Amino acid sequence: MERKRNYIGKVRDWADDRLRRMCGRITPGKRLAVILVMFFFFGGLSIYITVSSIYNIGKRDGRRLQIEHIKQLPLQGNDTINSINPLNRPEYGSTEE
Repeated sequence: MERKRNYIGKVRDWADDRLRRMCGRITPGKRLAVILVMFFFFGGLSIYITVSSIYNIGKRDGRRLQIEHIKQLPLQGNDTINSINPLNRPEYGSTEE
């Protein structure tokens, strides 16, 4: 685990050094221009994503959600008319001997 932390630290330091060397070569005016271009690009992208998300809320829900009507469940037993009479039901003890 310690070895992995050392490796991550070395990679982070290497990337930091490279970035500082690259930015150190740019004049302050160019650096400001790069920062402003990035700011406007990412700001515009953020606004576009927010507006398109708000616009699309609920737009496709009607197509995805399909409502089906409730169907009648089949009743148990074949003879549903005579099943009300307890004399016709064998579980009530009417035995024919």
